Amino acid sequence: MNMPELYQEIILDHAKRPMNKGVLPDATVTVPADNPTCGDEVTLQLRVADGRIEEVKFTGQGCAICMASTSMMTRAIKGKPCAEAEALYRRVHDGVRGSGEMPKGELGALSGVKDFPQRVKCALLAWEALREALGVRKGGGGERVVTTEG
Repeated sequence: MNMPELYQEIILDHAKRPMNKGVLPDATVTVPADNPTCGDEVTLQLRVADGRIEEVKFTGQGCAICMASTSMMTRAIKGKPCAEAEALYRRVHDGVRGSGEMPKGELGALSGVKDFPQRVKCALLAWEALREALGVRKGGGGERVVTTEG
């Protein structure tokens, strides 16, 4: 099996059987996000304590790339310090856009998205919700709906 086939298999597996999908009743921050261009909708919920993402869940629907990226993101950030999650956001954001190197491992499956500009927003929707949730954007996090069109 070559790398593109392996990456395709990883994406399809996460799209069909997303990890951490569901409601997080004791979330400390909830951020809805949407991509009106293709109809992707994700609500990201985090439980953050002492600067660490203790738990993460999401609800929503969308294309295979969006669901797979969201599922992979939740696995990658669960249990991590917020600062590490912020750094991972930047690496994935730049990698998917083709202006940086993707992280190694499972997230590398998203590296091919840069070749399909219409899918970049799909792959980054949940990551933008994460950025908002962590308060990276000016004005604090979790106060608005994140959209790919804004």
